[in-house]
Amino acid sequence: MDYIANFIRDKKSEVVIFSSTAIALYGYDQGMMSLINTNYDYLDTMGISKEDPLVGIIVSVYYLGCAVGAVLASYLGDMRGRKPSIFVCLAVTSLGNLIMFIAGLGFSTGARTLMLVGRIVMGLGVGGIDAVIPTYSSELNEEGGRGKALAQEFQSNIFGLNMAFAINLAVTNGLGKGNQWAWRIPIIAMQVYPVLLLSFIYRLPESPRWCIFHDREDDAHIALTEIYGEDEASGKLDELKKAHEEETSHSIGYSDMVSPSGKQFHETMVTVMGQVNQALTGYGAVSVYGPQIFQLLGFDVSTAEYLTQGNYISYFFLMTFAWLLIERVGRRFLMVTGAFGIAICFAILTVFGGLAQNDRRFGIPNLAVSIPGSIVLYVATGLFGIGWLAQVWLIPTEIFPSTSRAQGAAVSVVIWGLANFAVTLLTPIGFNNLNYWLFLVFTFTNLFAGWWTWAYSPETGGRSFEDNQAFFADSKEQNTWLVSRVNKGEFRHLPRGKEGDGVEGERQPLLAADGA
Repeated sequence: MDYIANFIRDKKSEVVIFSSTAIALYGYDQGMMSLINTNYDYLDTMGISKEDPLVGIIVSVYYLGCAVGAVLASYLGDMRGRKPSIFVCLAVTSLGNLIMFIAGLGFSTGARTLMLVGRIVMGLGVGGIDAVIPTYSSELNEEGGRGKALAQEFQSNIFGLNMAFAINLAVTNGLGKGNQWAWRIPIIAMQVYPVLLLSFIYRLPESPRWCIFHDREDDAHIALTEIYGEDEASGKLDELKKAHEEETSHSIGYSDMVSPSGKQFHETMVTVMGQVNQALTGYGAVSVYGPQIFQLLGFDVSTAEYLTQGNYISYFFLMTFAWLLIERVGRRFLMVTGAFGIAICFAILTVFGGLAQNDRRFGIPNLAVSIPGSIVLYVATGLFGIGWLAQVWLIPTEIFPSTSRAQGAAVSVVIWGLANFAVTLLTPIGFNNLNYWLFLVFTFTNLFAGWWTWAYSPETGGRSFEDNQAFFADSKEQNTWLVSRVNKGEFRHLPRGKEGDGVEGERQPLLAADGA
């Protein structure tokens, strides 16, 4: 009990708990919309049919809100502080959720418009959280093993996904698909996240790095004392001041990141393509439209919903392998093998989907196809969690300097939002027009994601920020982005002698200039 009490009182532990809970918001929305999309009363209230493209539009506009929210929250976080930015984002998330809840409650005129507004507003908040929380967390976490820590935080994302779908499934079975509360209860239940976080945020310190950057040395010392104790605070403060002096000499702006001639353009493209390729794996679609995918494999609606919950539970536990492996084999290895593994799974699912849709024609028992197809889908979901869920959020924190880390996080969320907007918008259209051939589309998109990552994404694990910057400097000098040709392929894998621990290079302080 004393250990638990000390853990809860420890500021570092509080930051981890807070960050993990905030990241769970992102997963909750995906699980929440899965069954809401099939609720008869919801469809009737919105004035749409199950096959209407508006189903995908209502889901996808949330991601546009995320993209805009990331930029606004990043700016607010730089100007006013990480904590005020997080507070505003949580409040906006709560407001958007309430707007969604009341859409069509006692009235029908304008229900769809109100739902769209609610989705966008909630996206503004969640997108801001996704941009600021990783930056805030990294600035307060000096210890080694950043990849493991972030993978553990993203496991809570899958917890949020499971929680939302479980609530959805329970109220749907209890009340029926024709009951309005079967879709309103899962929406309002999401309020537990922003309300708890808003009531807890006052306990957390402001980012000491941000305080130093804004000449608030006393506040930085107070924050460092809360995190590390009085004995270490002064030494950490000196490190931050020294880092700040070095950082101010090479400030980075968005123009340096998005212009082909900019100093950080290569790093930005690695970040951008990481998010694009994650979307191309198809798992935004699997998370939001899970039941429909199991129906393509030949299951009835009720069974498909239970299998979707089982897939999410399996996803949660298999994610454990992500934080066990990410420091041992590296980010790049997991991403490449994950993409190619998912491609193989989707190719197999194309065959199983075709057989399931034509089982009577070929005289094949339905379960002989649908059961192995489900197993393959479970495996593919696990491969995504292990190989792709956390890595694309981690890499920007390892390749951008402290002066542009917040902007790098914002760019990452913007691309994530736009890419997932496209995927979640087009997936229902794909279901209606391509049927099981949609699996074949995802086969080729995963092959592309695996190839691009193998060719152009360097291994950033086990290295300091300056080590990773050396890759981009040498890449420019050697006039190639191919990982295999820069420094004789040194960045294809973890540094020699560090495979198996992969943490040494990560012990460089995130708060210091040489420890991003």
